[in-house]
Amino acid sequence: MIHRRPPTLSAAILVAALALGLSSVSAQDKSIVVSSTTSTQDSGLFGHILPLFRQKTGIEVRVVSQGTGQALDTGRRGDADVVFVHARAQEEKFVADGFGVKRHPVMYNDFVLIGPKSDPAGIKGTKDIVAALKTIKARQAAFISRGDKSGTHAAELNLWKAAGIDIGADKGPWYKEIGQGMGAALNTASAANAYVLADRGTWISFKNRGELDIAVEGDTRLFNQYGVILVNPHKHAAVKKELGQAFIDWLVSSEGQKAIADYKINGQQLFFPNAGASGV
Repeated sequence: MIHRRPPTLSAAILVAALALGLSSVSAQDKSIVVSSTTSTQDSGLFGHILPLFRQKTGIEVRVVSQGTGQALDTGRRGDADVVFVHARAQEEKFVADGFGVKRHPVMYNDFVLIGPKSDPAGIKGTKDIVAALKTIKARQAAFISRGDKSGTHAAELNLWKAAGIDIGADKGPWYKEIGQGMGAALNTASAANAYVLADRGTWISFKNRGELDIAVEGDTRLFNQYGVILVNPHKHAAVKKELGQAFIDWLVSSEGQKAIADYKINGQQLFFPNAGASGV
């Protein structure tokens, strides 16, 4: 008589392997892609808050760091689950066009005009950003523009417009567009001793300052609001609606807002939570 090995052990191993495999797949699936402005990444904010969110929920957040325009385009293609950016008009259009579910205000800081300590335009210490830009143009002082359709770039263009300057027509050799992110723009300005518009968060965390310093700050027109939006799952079926919404809910919760407020460098708070605020 031929004795066959009982199938119990191998079956148990198979079941365990399948369970492990399913567990692994489940763990891998518990992640989302967030397309976000470079300032949230370059400032170190994500490095501070994402581990806290992962610890709370087990959800891994993979960040695609781009200018706001590119980040919204990533959302339009369905290549992200959530967008986290800072250009309200563009965000509202993203939702109105059906690409996003709802825009939620999250936090704010402000823009600052950075320039050489030698201050060739003679604007250091002033608070009128429009007057400062007029002077920069009049004196042909070197100016670095991100030129990347980011939220900061959009804000810069709006400020030139507020100053009555058509920068597309009036720019000269003094005005250089680099088509890169905030860190690269600050590095270029540092190397060229030029003026540049930056978000305060990235400036505070920026280490290669060289001869740069804040030239103009405090103008209400330099207010910088951030919003977060779930990409519309009805437009793109692959969007992880529940996980993406969990991230948004955490950001606007008291816990998430505290995490944002607690992020400081050398005692300086980089972002100020304002979830639930109206008109921003």
